[in-house]
Amino acid sequence: MCDLNHGHDHHYGFLVDTPEIRALIAETQRLTASVNDVTARVEALRPAFARLLASDGWLPESCAKADEASRMGGGIGQYALYRAEDGSLCLFSLVVPVGASTPVHDHLAWGLVGIYRGRQDETVYRRLDDGRDPARADLEVAKRQELGPGEFYVLLPPTDDIHYVRTISDAPSISIHLLANDTACVWRHKFDPASGVVTPFRSGYANAPCPPDAA
Repeated sequence: MCDLNHGHDHHYGFLVDTPEIRALIAETQRLTASVNDVTARVEALRPAFARLLASDGWLPESCAKADEASRMGGGIGQYALYRAEDGSLCLFSLVVPVGASTPVHDHLAWGLVGIYRGRQDETVYRRLDDGRDPARADLEVAKRQELGPGEFYVLLPPTDDIHYVRTISDAPSISIHLLANDTACVWRHKFDPASGVVTPFRSGYANAPCPPDAA
């Protein structure tokens, strides 16, 4: 089940322990050790990630529901499924209720993101400024795409790393994220494309605490 007990200091390793998740994490660890080029590594991970998205029954319903205490707002739930204790890898589910959308945000790590249930509309931004001012960003829309179950995309910062998604199905969308950091516990950025304002944020997991000194 998806551990919602916040009484522990930290939750690492397999928070949801299934053969499907173990297979993906093992393949990710193998390729991380054997393939130095990140682009080649992510390409090699595609079959294993596709298998996870195509498998039924491994995601507990407790990791597939809205989170009314969400730091992203809109009842969006972010549930850790696997976390490396050294912060080098995580797997999590993101539940976006009907009609809700995430803030415009970045990820700061390579990875893969795919749809497990429902449908999402993704808007990706490119940054036009040099990033020298941490409080401001000049963004323009780079692309939009609709995705359904089994479809996924690659994150290779800085390319396609800034985006937001919204649910366009009549049921909540659930996406699965495999990323080379502890995404919900690192300080990332929210963007307001209209004003250019950039705000640091840490989204947090619904089922696991972040270390107080995470950065």
